[in-house]
Amino acid sequence: MDYKKLTVRLEDGVAVLTLNDPATLNAAGIDMSEELSEALRRIGGGDIAARAVVLTGEGRAFCSGANLSGGVGARAVDFDGRPDPGRSLQVFYNPMVDLIRNLPVPIVTAVNGVAAGIGCSLALLGDMIIAAESAYFLQAFRRVGLVPDGGSTYILPRMIGRARAMEMTLRGEKIPSATALEWGMINRVVPDAEVVSTALGFAKELAAGPKSLSLIRQLMWSSLDRDWAGQLDAERRAQTLAGKTDDHAEGVTAFVEKRPAAFKGK
Repeated sequence: MDYKKLTVRLEDGVAVLTLNDPATLNAAGIDMSEELSEALRRIGGGDIAARAVVLTGEGRAFCSGANLSGGVGARAVDFDGRPDPGRSLQVFYNPMVDLIRNLPVPIVTAVNGVAAGIGCSLALLGDMIIAAESAYFLQAFRRVGLVPDGGSTYILPRMIGRARAMEMTLRGEKIPSATALEWGMINRVVPDAEVVSTALGFAKELAAGPKSLSLIRQLMWSSLDRDWAGQLDAERRAQTLAGKTDDHAEGVTAFVEKRPAAFKGK
């Protein structure tokens, strides 16, 4: 695919996906969402041979939210003649965040600057979230008379608790990266110039890890919806799969031989 609003590059087993429309602060229009979804599908299907992903934004922003200024499909209209933004969610944005949620490899988000609206959701879907000192997170929906989407109402209460999630979404105020770290919403805050390199460093570490990392991220996500007994059974089933991998055999051999394991992701 010829990407126009996204750049894709591979580095040491890491696919670096960069939202690339700096003139709009990387607003996630329909075209960008389609390109990102296509890249994620290619990673999930093995067409892009990546064992980890970094998602970031070009220039001084991560993603300023949906592109409300126009573009194909930006303002779908319902049968009553009024706008139907839910249609865009159904067709474009919900499938995109589902692809991230179900990605078979770990994803690290490098948040440079604003992460607002659907951009906030994209940032918080990272398995690890690295934010620049100047970055901030904004649930901007109330400002335009809409509700949080992109999975925000699912993610936020589970990350930071109902009270903080309510405040963040009902008031619609900027949450600086330092506050986000204090709330347990992100993993690291680093100087602006180091956000991508730090995220890439973590991603390379994950890319060099065993096949079981995919199972670990699946277990962590699924735990949000399962009861105790169900999660224990999920762990059992995942452990059976992990135990049959070449990486498990290599890990045990390396442990016995007292050397670093050389995992192949198989």
